[in-house]
Amino acid sequence: MNTLHRLDGHLHLEGVALETLAERFGTPLYVYSRQALQDAYQAYDQAFAATPHLICYAVKANSSLAILNLFARLGAGFDIVSGGELARVLAAGGDPGKVVFSGVGKTVAEMRAALNAGILCFNVESVSELHRLNRVAGEAGKVAPVSFRVNPDVDPMTHPYISTGLKENKFGVPIAEAPALYRLAARLPNLKITGIDCHIGSQLTDLSPLADAADRVLTLVDTLASEGITLHHVDLGGGVGIRYHDEVAPDLAAYGRALAARFRARSEKLLLEPGRSLVGNAGVLLTRVEYLKPGEDKSFAIVDAAMNDLMRPALYEAYHEIVAVFQREEPAQRYDIVGPICETGDFLGFARDLAIEEGDLLALLSAGAYGMSMASNYNSRPRAAEILIDKNEIHLIRERETQEGMMAGERLID
Repeated sequence: MNTLHRLDGHLHLEGVALETLAERFGTPLYVYSRQALQDAYQAYDQAFAATPHLICYAVKANSSLAILNLFARLGAGFDIVSGGELARVLAAGGDPGKVVFSGVGKTVAEMRAALNAGILCFNVESVSELHRLNRVAGEAGKVAPVSFRVNPDVDPMTHPYISTGLKENKFGVPIAEAPALYRLAARLPNLKITGIDCHIGSQLTDLSPLADAADRVLTLVDTLASEGITLHHVDLGGGVGIRYHDEVAPDLAAYGRALAARFRARSEKLLLEPGRSLVGNAGVLLTRVEYLKPGEDKSFAIVDAAMNDLMRPALYEAYHEIVAVFQREEPAQRYDIVGPICETGDFLGFARDLAIEEGDLLALLSAGAYGMSMASNYNSRPRAAEILIDKNEIHLIRERETQEGMMAGERLID
């Protein structure tokens, strides 16, 4: 994140010292850089400029209204997976005509809401969903725009929990079955075929699986065209990885050139669904050291952030770089960085060399994606506040939850 830098040993995001934010808003605290968000979006837009395209931000990565609004004003579409995400996109000023609706479990209510909003496309993931959508659209007197999410059976070479394109995964329909399903969709009266979709996984650091999936999908598009089924767009999903530790992030420009060569003689519009690669390295999670606990085998730094604030380390054993907000001159010591939740799996990082004291602030980097959006109230912990930095301006974009707020919907009984 080039907007994160040190000044006289103190960590700043854009023009604001992170210590100032912790003092004003408390910790744990999510902090995002507007410049980093804009730069990431524009990098995508430029990389694929040679191909008519629409960038549909994957809302699940970070669904904060201010971030959705920022992307909407930049011209983004949105990839949603629930009625709640649709409601957030609309509340943030997103264009429903640029929304694609993915997900394997769309309910009747969610379908109705999306039809009423006038979304761009439903990415259908099963034959049962196809029939339900046809029925719901008919009852509403509407025609539902559809594509199938096809499963190209490409190994994305990523963590198994975020691999979505293999034949054993729950997502999509097998690519071999897709022609028959498109023929069926063409016969159903309340559906209009508009495109095709695939998404093979997340945090991909090698472009070859993405290129392989694109080739398989475009071969299917040509097969459908030979049968008179014409598609208006090809959605190749998201999944482009970022640098968390020692990974080499894919070259977006190279990916853009590879797809430009494939789409040069084609009429279909290219859709992409980036999430992590737009927001991941735009955010940090601030946390304060509560206790230092030395031990014979290992020492612990117990902080006020926990697995309920940032689930990725406990869920995937994911790595986030952890740095001291103030750089002390003392020699570093090795700590496991752990939270206060009553789970052995409540850790944020193992074996980190840090020069810290109790009360110091730490910053977990690359926390803009799948941080706040996966946060919970486990152990009755309020979710963190969120801040957006715009140069020297500080914007509180989500207030810290309160204990009263967490209990507001609950009722006692006699």
